[in-house]
Amino acid sequence: MSGKDDYYNRAKQEGYRARSAYKLQQLDDTAGLLGEGRTVVDLGAAPGGWMQVAAERIGERGTLVGVDRQTIDDLEDPEPTVEYVRGDMTEDSTKDEIREIVGESDGSGGPVDVVISDMAPNMTGQYDLDHARSVHLVRQAFEVATDLLDAGGDFCAKVFDGQDLDDLIADIEPEFEYVREVRPDASRDSSSELYLVAKHRLTGPVREGDIVEVTIDDIGEEGDGIAKVENFTVFVSGVEAGETVEVRIDDVKPRYAFAEPVE
Repeated sequence: MSGKDDYYNRAKQEGYRARSAYKLQQLDDTAGLLGEGRTVVDLGAAPGGWMQVAAERIGERGTLVGVDRQTIDDLEDPEPTVEYVRGDMTEDSTKDEIREIVGESDGSGGPVDVVISDMAPNMTGQYDLDHARSVHLVRQAFEVATDLLDAGGDFCAKVFDGQDLDDLIADIEPEFEYVREVRPDASRDSSSELYLVAKHRLTGPVREGDIVEVTIDDIGEEGDGIAKVENFTVFVSGVEAGETVEVRIDDVKPRYAFAEPVE
């Protein structure tokens, strides 16, 4: 028996519903997804192995929502607030139910800090088809994530490696500060699965490379000009208060951006 097959026995011994629980543990250790007090939505959550790990790591101040078409057995004595939504993640009624549970955001995005998905398609044994179906599932989860995530929120989803992976990453990247591929040690040796981890959801009205005209309202402590684009803060170097200038956006963060005047 290989070391990775031992995860199945460990899950049984330690009370996890699936060996995939160790994948989420390792993803969190690597990418910092499940901080104390965070609001987490687990898409395709049945049978609940990832929910068990998330509940342990977000603690009593956190909120966890498990979403699946199947019934999810209740977690035993969870510390955080745990809710279950039975439905199709792509339907507006399902997303409305999630919003009702987690409440409204106090920022410019949605009410959720993290969206995670360990969903996989029904396997056909035809590699290209299974890959394409896994990419489709990630795209569906990504659409849900961009609708629910607050500014600065994170997204993590499983996908099978293949020819459409680069295009998928290219479509996700503009909505986050960065996207990385992570292959947990708990994944089976024979599996082509990997996880896309997208960090720090961008909800502002500008993106890197945009050219916009702004008026400098003030000068900050670091000497940069402070401007607003639809109430989103843009720091501009080398300008004076009161100037109206055309700037190029160089770097975008969840709640502000940096820019340089266009020469």
